[in-house]
Amino acid sequence: MDEKDIQILKSLEELETTSTESVSEATGIPLSTIHYRLNKLRDAGVITNDRLDLDLDEFGLEVTILVQVFTKDNQSHSESGQVIAGIERVTKVFFTMGGTDFIALARLPNSDSVERLISDFEELDEVARTDSMFVIERELDSHYPLQQYAEETLVEEIVE
Repeated sequence: MDEKDIQILKSLEELETTSTESVSEATGIPLSTIHYRLNKLRDAGVITNDRLDLDLDEFGLEVTILVQVFTKDNQSHSESGQVIAGIERVTKVFFTMGGTDFIALARLPNSDSVERLISDFEELDEVARTDSMFVIERELDSHYPLQQYAEETLVEEIVE
């Protein structure tokens, strides 16, 4: 990956589009170069899909729940993580260091759904206990993490 790749990826996220024409207009990089480089980034596994992002609040999944999951001592973390990730309504699972084994994130339609979600966690043999938190307001919830970086920082820290 080089500076031009970062410029293209950063532009895609800044513009919140998959339009290569828009990226070409914004960066001055020829359209053929953008297509070539995006294909190389796909082949390298850097780009994993063509996104169609949803506003989950508008969709109806307005409640965000963070669940701290404490697994039983004799459980494999990789197996436990897979089981937790299999719970319907869980959208992200993170294996963590410290007192908490996993953090799971779920987006739900309403607060009544929380009880069902927690029941699903309690039914798992791998789980000793959970602590749940309602998110009152999402101060930052970006589908575009590169927006949180200056282009210069990315070049400095990523380009070899």
